Amino acid sequence: MGAGAAGLHCAALAGQRGVRVLLIDHAERVAEKIRISGGGRCNFTNLQTTPAQFLSDNPHFCRSALARYTPRDFVGLVERHGIGWHEKHQGQLFCNDSSEAIVQLLVDECERAGVTRWQPCAVHAVRRVGHGFELDTDRGVVSGAQLVVATGGLAIPQIGATDWGLRLARQFGHAVRPTRAALVPLTFDPVSWAPYGGLSGVSLPVGIATGGGKHRPTFLEDLLFTHRGLSGPAVLQISSYWQPGEPIIVDLAPQHRLADEFAALKRQSQRQLVNALADVVPRRLAETWTAGDAAAAHRPMSGQRDRDLQALAQGLHGWSLTPLGTLGYRKAEVMAGGVDTRELSSQTLQSQRVPGLHFIGEVVDVTGWLGGYNFQWAWSSAAACAQALHSAPAGQ
Repeated sequence: MGAGAAGLHCAALAGQRGVRVLLIDHAERVAEKIRISGGGRCNFTNLQTTPAQFLSDNPHFCRSALARYTPRDFVGLVERHGIGWHEKHQGQLFCNDSSEAIVQLLVDECERAGVTRWQPCAVHAVRRVGHGFELDTDRGVVSGAQLVVATGGLAIPQIGATDWGLRLARQFGHAVRPTRAALVPLTFDPVSWAPYGGLSGVSLPVGIATGGGKHRPTFLEDLLFTHRGLSGPAVLQISSYWQPGEPIIVDLAPQHRLADEFAALKRQSQRQLVNALADVVPRRLAETWTAGDAAAAHRPMSGQRDRDLQALAQGLHGWSLTPLGTLGYRKAEVMAGGVDTRELSSQTLQSQRVPGLHFIGEVVDVTGWLGGYNFQWAWSSAAACAQALHSAPAGQ
């Protein structure tokens, strides 16, 4: 169930092992999330993938699948299909041309494996029958020995995302970890954000963390101001860790030691404070940051008080602000949370409650960082599952 990245890959790999596979999806087009990803060029994996780049209530669960199907394995598949790719930074791999090439790769692999595809086709009910499953679909009743759920991520409902997989998991008694939008822009109270609303479009490299725990990472990425709040890679990354009510901490000048630099400028420069600050951050941000004290902003550095410069440095290195919320699933790249991995086999992704029932991809409580990690989880979890599927007995 589900013809996205994980579903297509699992169907193809299982079919190539001789398993008879029926792939069902309610949408008219396959893998829409692949098509729109990476600005239309699909950041299809990350060479630096390790378990450390994944969030889960059971953080060691992803190790086995990631170790057995690696980024190099998927790159090999990409190259066998003659798809050009390039590395941007930090191990992120993109198609040279359209992301449509990855979609076509997966479709071609399914066709080569003899996979039957029903699409669009809704499934209205699923029942446990004997040692297998029976599904009521738009095209009639179908049965199989094994059912792989590769749908259930809630992100981007406008391209067909639903909670089907989560509902099915609960139907069969599985626990579901709380779900939330992840890799998503953050919003702020309109009144408190008003001074910064005019900075929409301003971008700069920052360090960013949450105030909620010492074991959460600090990301060094670009931040983007918007009319309603903050976006850009830095904010998308930290949004996966942020919890409502917590502050985020932003270092607006991570490559600088501002206290020392300001002290040196005070000794030797007659430049106005706002102009000196504009050498460190974008001018519009420098002007907004100093707007509350116009006299100080236009006073020469040599005339600034030491304690004021120290306070300015501390504020820029540790801007603390508390988001009101996020832009939700419509703007989120992925869903965090999902089917509790403590009830799944890390080797096969099979349910420990219902033999023959598997969950792969985004529906599982494994969420990667921005940068190709979630696609790699799709490929790796699909491969682990496919290796565990078996052919039906003759005549079935």
